[in-house]
This record gives sequence, C-alpha cells and structure tokens, in this order.
Amino acid sequence: MLRDYELALSNYRLISTDYKLDKAWKRYAAVQEMMGAAYFMLNHSWKESEHCMENAFNTYLKNVPAGHQNATRCGLWWVEMLKTRDQFKEAAGVYFLIAGEESLHSAVMLEQASYCYLYSKPPMLRKYGFHLVLSGNQYKKSDQIKHAIRTYRRAVSVFKGTTWSYIKDHVHFHIGQWYAFLGLYDAAVIHMLEVLMCSHQSKTTQELFFKNFLNFFQKTGKACELLKLPLPIIDASSLKVVFEDHRTYASSAAVSVTESLWRSFEEEVIPSLSTARTNWLEVQSKFTSRRPKESNICVVGEIIEVGVEFKNPLQISIPLTGISLICELSERSDDGQTDANITGGMLNDQDSKLAADRLLNSSASVVLSDVDCVLEGGSTTMVKLIVTPREEGILKIVGVKWKISGSVSGCYNFVANPMKKKTTTRTRKHMHSFSDNLKFAVIKSLPKLEGLIHSIPERVYAGELRYLTLELSNKSEVAVKNLKMKISHPRFLNFGSAEHFDINYPACLQKITGSKRSGPMPMQREGSDSVFLFPNDNVIRKGSSLSWPLWFHAAVPGSVSLYIVLYYEIEDIECSMKYRTLRMFHNMEVLPAIDVSFQLSPQPSTPQKFLVRMDVTNQTSSEDFQMDQLSSLGNQWEISMIDPLFHPPLLMSGQAFSCFFMLKRHEKSGDSEEISSLHSPIGGDVKLSTKDDDDSLFDVSLSPLSDFHNCERLYQEKQSEGGSHTVDFILISHQVHNKNNPGVSHSPCFLSNHACHCSILGSSPISWVIDGPHEIFHDFSASFCEVSLKMTLYNSSKTVASIRINTMDSSHLGDSGSVFSNQEGWYNVPLENAIKVTSDVRGTILKSLLWESAHPTIWSASSSTKLQLGPGSMAEIPLQVCVFCPGTYDLSNYAVQWNLQPLGAQQNPESRPSSGTCPGYPYYLTVISSS
Repeated sequence: MLRDYELALSNYRLISTDYKLDKAWKRYAAVQEMMGAAYFMLNHSWKESEHCMENAFNTYLKNVPAGHQNATRCGLWWVEMLKTRDQFKEAAGVYFLIAGEESLHSAVMLEQASYCYLYSKPPMLRKYGFHLVLSGNQYKKSDQIKHAIRTYRRAVSVFKGTTWSYIKDHVHFHIGQWYAFLGLYDAAVIHMLEVLMCSHQSKTTQELFFKNFLNFFQKTGKACELLKLPLPIIDASSLKVVFEDHRTYASSAAVSVTESLWRSFEEEVIPSLSTARTNWLEVQSKFTSRRPKESNICVVGEIIEVGVEFKNPLQISIPLTGISLICELSERSDDGQTDANITGGMLNDQDSKLAADRLLNSSASVVLSDVDCVLEGGSTTMVKLIVTPREEGILKIVGVKWKISGSVSGCYNFVANPMKKKTTTRTRKHMHSFSDNLKFAVIKSLPKLEGLIHSIPERVYAGELRYLTLELSNKSEVAVKNLKMKISHPRFLNFGSAEHFDINYPACLQKITGSKRSGPMPMQREGSDSVFLFPNDNVIRKGSSLSWPLWFHAAVPGSVSLYIVLYYEIEDIECSMKYRTLRMFHNMEVLPAIDVSFQLSPQPSTPQKFLVRMDVTNQTSSEDFQMDQLSSLGNQWEISMIDPLFHPPLLMSGQAFSCFFMLKRHEKSGDSEEISSLHSPIGGDVKLSTKDDDDSLFDVSLSPLSDFHNCERLYQEKQSEGGSHTVDFILISHQVHNKNNPGVSHSPCFLSNHACHCSILGSSPISWVIDGPHEIFHDFSASFCEVSLKMTLYNSSKTVASIRINTMDSSHLGDSGSVFSNQEGWYNVPLENAIKVTSDVRGTILKSLLWESAHPTIWSASSSTKLQLGPGSMAEIPLQVCVFCPGTYDLSNYAVQWNLQPLGAQQNPESRPSSGTCPGYPYYLTVISSS
C-alpha cells in the first residue's frame, strides 16, 4: 500500500517458505499471488512474475478446498498482466483455464478468450470463431438464448466465405433453432436457408435440416411470398427456348436438330431477299419496321417452350409443385420500347410482389403451364414449361417459380443471372444478349400446317419398299398455297404422283398385259437436293387437309436420318409473314437383309452373250426370303435362265446360294446410236418364283422402282466404265416368314436390290467370232475345195483400236498350231475341250496321196489384214481357206494383234492392257468327199 515493493517482496519471500513448510496452502497461494503482483509492479522480471502467478493459480485449484473463486481472481490478475505486455494469445490460454465446468462462468471466460485471439498479432480468426461457438454453446446450456445467438452471429462473420462447411452448417442451424425458440420465425427461416445446400452432410442430417426449414416457414404465415431459394439448382446455361416464327416443327425430334443444319438444308427452298418481288399494291407490314431488332418473333396462340434444368444436390428427394414461368406481356409502342422491366440480382421482396402483380394482371394475356415433379436425390431433371400469348405485344420471360412440398414458394430470375458467353470480335456484333433471347415480339395469328407421315417405320430391312402417306392439315382461318417440299435423301424417301392415290400395293407395280402404265414421277431433280413442287391447285383451306403419297426404299443398311422441309405461302397478303416452313425429322435403323452380287463373263465364241453369276446371301438371323424376279435394265439386253426349269429355293436365314443366267445383247440399229440403260429402262425379266401367273412379274420401268433405280445409279456410278459397257440388275424378293423379331414390322414386305454398272468387259477389249460352215461335201476329183468364212470383231473399249489379223499355214505353227501333225488325208483329230465330231470314217488313216511337204489347208486370202475399229464398234472381215483333201481341220492357225490408241493426255483410261496378241479360237471344219 505504501508502494515499497522491494520491502514487501522480501517479507513475502520469508513467510512463503514458512507457509509451505507448514502446508498452509491457502496462505502460501496468497503470498505467491502477492509476490507476482510485486514483481509485476517492480517491472524487474517478467518471468518471475508469471511463475508466481502460475504457482498461486495451481495451488488454489489443487490444494485449497473451494478455491475456485480465489483461482478465478488470480487468473484474472494474471490475464491483465499478460494483456499489458500484448501477450493476448497467452491470455486466451489463461481464460480457457479459468473457464471451469459451470456453464455461465465458462461461457463468459470462453467469450473473453475469443476476443484475446482476435486482438493477437496476427489475428487468429479461426480460434476466435471456434471459441465464440464454444461460448455460445455454454450460454445455451445456461438458458441464455440471446447471448448464445449473439456469439453465434459473430462467429458467422468469421466463417463467411470460407470452405468450412460443417461449422457453418452448425452455426446457422442452431441460430435458426434458437430464433424459432424465441418465436422469431422470419429470422429463423433466413438462417435455415443457409443450410439447405448441405450436400456434404449425411442423408439423416439433410432430412433434419429440410424438415426444420419447412416447419419454420409454415409458422411464418407467408406461404405466397417468393423466396430466394438455393434449392433446386438452376443452371442458366442449360436453358433451352423453343418457339416458332416462320419456322415450325412437326415433332420434338426436329427441334433437336441444330439450326445451322436446317438453314443449309433450306437454302434451295426459301426464297432469298434479292429474288423476292413486291409491287405497290402489296400491303407491307408496319410491324417489321417497328419491331425491336433484338426481339424474337412468335405468333399469338402458338406455344413457347422453355426447358429448365432442375438439379437436386441432396441425397433426399424434393417434391416440386406448380412449376411455371414468370412472364410479362406489355403493349408495343411505336418506337419499340416497353414500359416496365424487372432488374436486380435475384427477385427481392419488392420485385417478387411486383412480379406476382404483373403475373396476375397478365393472366388473361398469356396462358402458363404448371408442372409437378419429384427431384430424386442427386438427379437432374429437364422440365419443359410452356407459355402461350393470347394478345399482341412484347413478351418477356422473366424467370421461373415453384413450390417445395406445396408450401414454400421459390423463384429464379433469368434476366438477373445471365449465361456468360465468350465471343470473338468477329461474331460479337451478331450475338444477342441473354435477356434479348428471352424477349419476343408477339404478332397476330398465322396459319400453321401440321404434318404427319403415316406408318413410317423405325426399323426396316435393307431393300424394303414401302408405300407411305403424307398428311398435311390446316386448322387456322387462313388458307395456304404454293407448297413445295424437299427431302434430304431421295435415295430412301421419294415423292409419289397423283396417280398413286388409293392404289393396291404391291399389285400396282405388277405388269398388266395389254395396258399402259404411267411411268415417270412428278417433276423433280435428281440427286440429294431434289425439290418437289405440289400442283398449283393444291390450296389447303380452313379445316381441310391434303394427303400425298410417298415411297420409302431402304437402300443400304445403317442408321438413316431423314430431313424434310415443307415450304408454304400464306394467302392473306396482310400478314406480316409471307411464308412459313414445316420441319420434319425421322431417324430409322436399316437392318441387313439380302446381299446380292453379280459377275459377268463374256463368251469367247459369241461376243454378244455373257454368262451371269448371281450370288445371294441372307444376312438375317430369323427371316426367310423368296426371290421373285430378276430384271436387266436396257432395251439392248435380254436375260434368261440357263436351265428354264430351275427355280431358286427359299432363302433361309444365314444361307447363301448362286445361280447362273445368260445375258444377250441386241445389235444396235445404227453406228451413231448409243443405247443406255439409264435412258432405256425396259429390259428383260426372269421369273424366279414358282407361281404360274404372268401378272406376278413387276414392271421395273414404273415409278417408284425406276426412280429409286436412277438414284442408285448416281450413288453406285463408276468413273472408269461407260454406260454402254455396263448393265444394271434389279432383284425383287419378298419376306416369307415373319418371326418374332422385336422392333421390326411383321407386315408383308417386298424388297428390291439394285446392282448398277456391272461391267461386261472381259480381260481383252477386242473380241471376235468366226462364222461359216462346219461340214462340207466336196468332189476332190474335180478340184480343191474353197471355203468362205467371216470374222466379226467387236471393240468394247472407249478408244480407237488398231487391229491386225495374221493368218498362218500349218508349217508356220508347228506341232502346237495343228492337230494333225503334217498328216494327210483322213485321220483322227484329238479334239480338246470335250468337242466331239461324229464321222463314219473315224479311226481310218489313209495313206499319203501327196508328198509329205504338202499342206492339206491353205489360207487363200490375204495373210495380213489391218483395220481401225472405233470404240464400241463392230466390223466384218472376209476370210477364205483352201482344202485339198477330206478330213477334219482346226482353223485356229491365226492371231489377232490389237493396240489401243491413247485418249488425250491419258495413256490408258482403262484398267486393262493397251495392247496385246491373242491366238485364234478353235474352229473345226469337216470336209467329206462326195465321191
């Protein structure tokens, strides 16, 4: 008290030892406490001061009964000493020692310890927040709810923005519970919203948080208020908006096709602005100039579909009801500006009420769909919402609203949460903002055609031919006209003609004796860009429909995507749109069925005849097929079976077989006339089935067989061979047994397989044949025998051929060139290739009548003949041979040399040799003496 700290310290030292020896622990602890205070006041030794305070504190706690109060006093002195030296971290440790077990006392000390961590350098924020949570927990045990909320709310500021998810959930959840305990449900709901996104928690904890949130919200009595709910998660980048302006869609599959593909496909159908013609009598739309450039166009009474993805990150299911769009329909002013808009981040309370009021006021102007769904745990669900405007104006899709468990209303603002897109400088000026994509200029009602292709298959067999019907209906008040249609793959789907209405398929494709059938289709262009123009009198008026026949042919196996665009114009000239398009898309799978291939071999002795080998394989595993007909296309061809009594058997699943035919070419009527199977489709037909009626043959010159065959010619075209050197075949068959094959239609079907540009060329481009007598009676006593022959040559190449024919006598050929080996008179001939000659004098060998060097046959005409033969041309060369004695002779002792002239810069436009020498074909002549 007299501030003589040195004298006081010496006295305390003397009595401290005595108290310790006497085990007077209370007095000993008090002396140690005062010694620490004296050291602190003298500022001599910080270490001695802390040692004395620690010794006193521990003595109070361990050796002094009921010394907790004295220990608290000592600890507080100790803390203040540490604070004066800025040792806040050590002071917080002392507070933690003082806390003890009593709840309220512990809460106060832990709160003070947290402040010490805050004031330490650097601040220890994590320990600060942790001790605040410990303090609030102790306040709650002492029923001090408000103090508990106060400490927990201070801890919220520490954990905000960190990744400490579990401690944040703990703090917000308990604050919400304590507010609810005090009856402050609004504040409780705010904090419970923070714990709804607890995907890291267990399923049990998630259910606990979710049930408490619903319970607290129901007690607020604000069921109609829109909240900024974190559940479910809505990704603005996944927003899909489908609307119809001049582009309409027949199905959702057509909507899924990219816009760039549709635009490139529609270029030939939609008229360009440069080619459009108007006159001063035509009423121009005033709306076009006033329409905001950023707005899309939609039509009154036509739906706008918005696909919104709802994601549930929790493990529990979330029931959603009343999911609908938040829209605003305002009147359109002359300058294109609208009056009101919703801005800001998420919809706050004022914006929510404003949006609700606008929604109620515009309920008569728009029709909204309500959707209910249950979001399973961890799932993402695409919800399709529809808005239908009933009046003209500017329609804005602001956001989406929903209810959780039928009580909590939530909303999401699309405009305030746009999707960020990175665009390059080149394309940035062409891109619309996200809000502009949700703004629509609503124009008055327009006619809209609905299209449907009846019975179009999803899975078919390759080669299958089907008759389909396209139905177009108009349910609007205005008529449409000038219809035209484009199909992406005419090889698979083609247009029929008006004569194909109400036909009996497949009887309509069969030949009828003595009657003429209409062959060509309506006007269309060949290739993949064919456009079909409907007749001008086909105007579809209100409530009426138009049907048109279509033919489908599964050309090749695989997955086929058919894109169809229908263009039509609006008859009312006052409409702001002059035309609309209907987009249709169909995807189907073509299964392998019959594989057919042809191999042609020319006959050496007859250049106009060819042996045709057809190999057929059934590639299915459960279907059987019966072949009905094989047709060769072209007036110059005639096909027949080698064995007329043979009929191909039933082609079972997995089986294969081969059969042979004879193909014959008719001579051309003139040298300059070239007959092509493309321009002359009528050829020969071979009946393969066992039916006896002739009407079962199909007329391949009629549509659609001829049209699909023309498409196949384009796709199977070969550049190396011309049309005059190729032949086309069509194999027609039908399915016999329709077994259980899921997904495949079991209706009776016919198949047509097309093989185009089958080459008739052999290994040599030059072929020939010798015509003449094979048996002659002659009186050799009068003179020798002269026999006239004729050689017919044919050039099957594309270029001019230089041909030289060299005739040689037997001595020039040796043993290999003659079958009689210098024998004279009658003798045996070892005929090769199983050629038999019948003679009454066989086996008789006459004695030599002439000298051994005499030749029984001599070519009496020119020994060498040269000629130029044009491409695809024929020529006849006369030959003459002299026979001096009776016998059978092989007149093959000649050779044909040929050389193809170059065609332009190409030395050899074909894959075959450009020159060669061929020996003569065997030709047997029998001369019998008439005497």
